Amino acid sequence: MSRKIRYGMVGGGRGAFIGAVHRIAAAIDQQIELVCGAFSSDPQKSKDSGADFFLPAERCYGSYEEMIKAEAALPADQRMDFIAIVTPNHVHFPPAKMALENGFHVLSDKPATFDLAESKELEALVKKTGLIYGLTHNYTGYPLVKEAKDMIKAGKLGKIRKVVAEYPQGWLATNIEQSGQKQASWRTDPTKSGAAGCVGDIGTHAENLAEYITGLKISELAADLTTFVDGRQLDDDANILLRFENGAKGVLHCSQISVGEENNLNIRVYGEKGGIEWHQKEPNTMLVKWMDQPMQVYRTANGYLGKNAAAASRTPPAHPEGYLEGFANIYKNFANAIRARLENREPTEIENDFPKIEDGVRGMAFIEAVVASSKANAAWTKLSV
Repeated sequence: MSRKIRYGMVGGGRGAFIGAVHRIAAAIDQQIELVCGAFSSDPQKSKDSGADFFLPAERCYGSYEEMIKAEAALPADQRMDFIAIVTPNHVHFPPAKMALENGFHVLSDKPATFDLAESKELEALVKKTGLIYGLTHNYTGYPLVKEAKDMIKAGKLGKIRKVVAEYPQGWLATNIEQSGQKQASWRTDPTKSGAAGCVGDIGTHAENLAEYITGLKISELAADLTTFVDGRQLDDDANILLRFENGAKGVLHCSQISVGEENNLNIRVYGEKGGIEWHQKEPNTMLVKWMDQPMQVYRTANGYLGKNAAAASRTPPAHPEGYLEGFANIYKNFANAIRARLENREPTEIENDFPKIEDGVRGMAFIEAVVASSKANAAWTKLSV
């Protein structure tokens, strides 16, 4: 099929952070083209933002409803193939639902929806329509994360016993939402963020990364949420004990009041034979530790890595790749899955490697279980989907 995959964006207009990240990621491999958008809840701002991206005025829409209806009415060789949703959490479900109902695939920022009930409804709709739904848990796109997953799947570390996932940040150590800081304002507002603050924003990344790498599901948890900053309505720190389905135990902590921390997501996984350690701040390095031999240092883009890590690398060894490329790997695989559909074939294993609606449902169930556990004085709570 000799054309780019076409998409429209919901959100991500002037002043937005994550929208620009998505647009850069989508463009990296030159396989995907932004053709339209509803970039703001303010119709004029949406149209002005579209002009910034040099889109035709008639395809810069005043609302996502207008966009989806208008695009559905266009000839098949012109309309968008999917929508990218880059809005605050409470505006994830409505455009996703409408897009699926009108025949468009969906790639959404995380978490999937505002609450668990919405994510289950969305899952049912994805299954009913047969359309493709993806979720930008971007840290699963890193090459060495994929290598860790493949090593564990192949049994190289033996049965997994222990998982430690950490995601400390410090940017919400003060009440900056009261100053009108846009990113802080909606993330700390329960009407826009949902039942959790820190846990919903970054804790779900740590949860998803732990399940993606190990291939194991969290079965129950005990959580202690805290709101340290006076006047804040949602949690800004969480400490969580995990139990996995195979008997493995885990610790997950996420925090946005850890002063001095930037974006220090990291994970350690220990099996019967060995362990791995990976830090998002140094994503091109992974430590591999063995019981009976020296520690090894794995590096991105080297020939000893497997096919999934190789497919996620774009530059030679020692040419750093990171955040944007991780996002781009999700966009690339998602677009190739759509391309496979258009070519009437099954996607390859690599093309099908991106977070899906099932991951979104588990993320929302994780949030719900964490909040319930904390309210019950950190009582062990089942993660039920």
